[in-house]
Amino acid sequence: MDTESQPLLEVAAEDLGVVEQEKPAEAGRARIRALIEAVAYMTDEPLSARQIAQGLNQPPETVESLLAELVEHYNRPESGLTIRELAGGYKMSTKPEHHDELRSFVKTLKPPLKLSLAALETLAVVAYKQPITGPEIMEIRGVQGASVLKTLLDRKLITTAGRKQVVGRPMLYKTTREFLLQFGLKDLGELPTLKEFEELSRLAAGEAEPVAAGDQGVEAPSE
Repeated sequence: MDTESQPLLEVAAEDLGVVEQEKPAEAGRARIRALIEAVAYMTDEPLSARQIAQGLNQPPETVESLLAELVEHYNRPESGLTIRELAGGYKMSTKPEHHDELRSFVKTLKPPLKLSLAALETLAVVAYKQPITGPEIMEIRGVQGASVLKTLLDRKLITTAGRKQVVGRPMLYKTTREFLLQFGLKDLGELPTLKEFEELSRLAAGEAEPVAAGDQGVEAPSE
């Protein structure tokens, strides 16, 4: 090996060692920055750098430095969000200059999905037993439910799936893509357990539409 090249190789090896040492440090810093960004997004009240540092078990000076980087990053015109210092803390929000357009956009959105307990129970039966007929749904639930089926059809949460080849050829029902979107499901394989669906029904009951007479005290469907 050329003796003149050896010092250069040694220097290069030393530089490479420095780079290898820096990579984990940079990765760790990037991860902390991502966590701070997530905290600023998820919290309702502004948090101070010290509060964030304590919560993430990080040095305050590190958090302050990364917060400054995030503030600078979100202040760029191509970002629709901003991280602002409010009341001694930091919080992520939309930029004030976009508020008029955002208000107009929000007015175009559909109202949030609200279903009665009876509708949720019927939807659960369809989801787990599909395709299923109206008479079969009523047999499981133990009550009449034609109006509930109409509500679910109107909301596009269920749709018809042909007719069952039995006497009377009753209509079959199945869930729709809108059902997956409303409940945050990738596909029917991600359906919650019946116990989880019962819990969803109980939570919804507090904001539910009035349950029709004759539809009171209905048990959640069971397999």
